Amino acid sequence: MATEYEQQRRKKAEALRQLGLDPFGRRFEDTIETAEARRRFETAGEGAPARVAGRLAAFREFGKLIFADLRDWTGRIQVALSKKVLPEETWQRVKLLDLGDWVGVDGRLVKTRTGEITIEVAKLEILSKALLPPPEKWHGLTDVEARYRQRYVDLFANPEVRDLFLKRSLIVDEIRRFLRERGFVEVETPVLQPIYGGAAARPFVTHHNTLDTDFFLRISPELYLKRLLVGGMERVFEISRVFRNEGISTRHNPEFTLMELYQAFGDYNDMMKIVETLVEHLAKAVSGGKTCLPFQDLAIEYKAPWRRALYADLLEEHAGVKLGDEASIRAKACAMGIEESNKHIDVVTHAVFEATVEEHIIQPTFVLDWPARLCPLTKRKPGNPAIAERFEPMAARMEIGNAYTELNDPDVQEEALRTQLAGQDETMAVMDEDFVEALKYGMPPAGGLGIGIDRLVMLLTGAPSIRDVILFPALRPKGEAPESPPGEATPAEPKA
Repeated sequence: MATEYEQQRRKKAEALRQLGLDPFGRRFEDTIETAEARRRFETAGEGAPARVAGRLAAFREFGKLIFADLRDWTGRIQVALSKKVLPEETWQRVKLLDLGDWVGVDGRLVKTRTGEITIEVAKLEILSKALLPPPEKWHGLTDVEARYRQRYVDLFANPEVRDLFLKRSLIVDEIRRFLRERGFVEVETPVLQPIYGGAAARPFVTHHNTLDTDFFLRISPELYLKRLLVGGMERVFEISRVFRNEGISTRHNPEFTLMELYQAFGDYNDMMKIVETLVEHLAKAVSGGKTCLPFQDLAIEYKAPWRRALYADLLEEHAGVKLGDEASIRAKACAMGIEESNKHIDVVTHAVFEATVEEHIIQPTFVLDWPARLCPLTKRKPGNPAIAERFEPMAARMEIGNAYTELNDPDVQEEALRTQLAGQDETMAVMDEDFVEALKYGMPPAGGLGIGIDRLVMLLTGAPSIRDVILFPALRPKGEAPESPPGEATPAEPKA
């Protein structure tokens, strides 16, 4: 049922129709943005023409003179609507305006006695009548859940939110430009996959009616990108939507954006160089040249080179146990309330690592050389098969990606995949035989990298929640319990 406010606005829409006008308007061409109108005044001066379209954000009535704020996505500009200047039929339209309406104005630029750059309106067109009012007094939509559910209101009521998403777009554009300048080619791989792989995560399942078979929404593009290395495409990347049927929290969304790249003839050392130079470049791009950016109560310095720290050293420093000392690690896990029975020691080790180490990593750090069982797609350290040449870039107590020296021996890869699949649900845990066959044709030595775009944007913009940097995040149905806090969701990390 329509509210009183909506009913009033509908009456005004009907009054516009009675005047022979469409309250939802038509094309309004040859406009300039509000920011350009301001620049035009500075260069061309008083009387310069301006034709602008936007949403009405404020009204200040002084009898036969009305001042209003007109907003578009570049900012705002004041407009003056005067009964002395406007034709009577246009003044009738003015009296039917409401906050939130989209209008187009045509007039000349002036400066008021208070020094405000203003468009003195000669022509006015109503482009779309808003049937619902904006948040009270235009102070912005402040209820967090309402902001996520009604992002369309959040964007116009809170300009800083719109600015954040424009920065996100800038970050993605700069990633593409950075990689292309270094010889990488952007590709596209399947979203629907007959066998899911490339990460340890639970997939979403769907059914293809024509083929009468189940498919999986991809959890990673990794295995398809490696096939391209086999085919001779030596530097490839993809910015893709991936789907993991797992937790929701301030750092996890079941649908997220992942950038993965692969570079032939490289290893994880090359990937470290890419990460630290790329993120430093992005920090400068979003901040106007700075490399030290705020994140909540922290100041994060992204300038390269970043710290390199061994997984084993960090574990010993913060957990007080040595990597490979199974008895001590299991005892530590028990003391911390971490379930360790019937779990491989590497899995238990990483649970202890997450609980003791990650909270101490504030400044950008590469955590190097992981327990091999956690990394079935990774090449082992020469002379030490228990360690994999893997790193995670971390900052502000969270990982933002994953990288390794890629495993390209088909026999070792097949054995590692079979070990990973052992004990999993047989209906879903299926060996990707075609991937193993592709490796038999020869995949060059390579480095691979995955970066979670959403978490990276969080860091670079200072957003406290991943839902703040996703336009339409996954939310529980209205009325259910709130989303889980950090740490209660299964991590949705790039790569395996």
